[in-house]
Amino acid sequence: MRKGVCVPTIALCLLLTACGGAGEEPANNLRDLYHDMTGCTMEATVTCDQEDLEWEATLRCDYVPEGETVVEVLAPETIAGVKAVVRGSDWQLEYEGERLNAGALSQEEISPALCLPRLMDALRDGWLLEENQEKWNDIPCLRLCVDQTGLQDGKIISTVWLRQEDGTPVRGEIAVDGEIILTAEFTSFAFCDTIKSQEN
Repeated sequence: MRKGVCVPTIALCLLLTACGGAGEEPANNLRDLYHDMTGCTMEATVTCDQEDLEWEATLRCDYVPEGETVVEVLAPETIAGVKAVVRGSDWQLEYEGERLNAGALSQEEISPALCLPRLMDALRDGWLLEENQEKWNDIPCLRLCVDQTGLQDGKIISTVWLRQEDGTPVRGEIAVDGEIILTAEFTSFAFCDTIKSQEN
């Protein structure tokens, strides 16, 4: 096997590990941005802290609805450059041009590598459970809680804090059966089909 193509085993393990209201008009207005977009680019610090698993990475995601979405690890340096290529419910890992079958993750297919695309899917297609105005780090936000029942009927709830000013995400959480397993702190976000972008 060509030297440099092998992804360290620990990198694969970390990426593959399965971490386990009010009126609707304001929420609908902001969600329309996500329904209508052709795509978006974002960066975020994604954290998984579940039982004996602690994982944190800086991820960049080029999200394309109903197309090919690419998530790249920017940090830590030991796994930087590893990519998850997502199309629908299928995904592969990619490193230096080599694509690797990701295999099954868990019954609900929740992985840190898929956190950002799942949050975007939730905003586009999830069932709105609740919304409220709430500040996050002194930023006025609309907090949306969205249901995405899993493929195996596991209760998956995504919560996203969107800036009231422009609808871009500040923070996201994914919970399975009542336990928060993934969090995302967004550091940049831009809609591909608009000139608006937001640096946190």
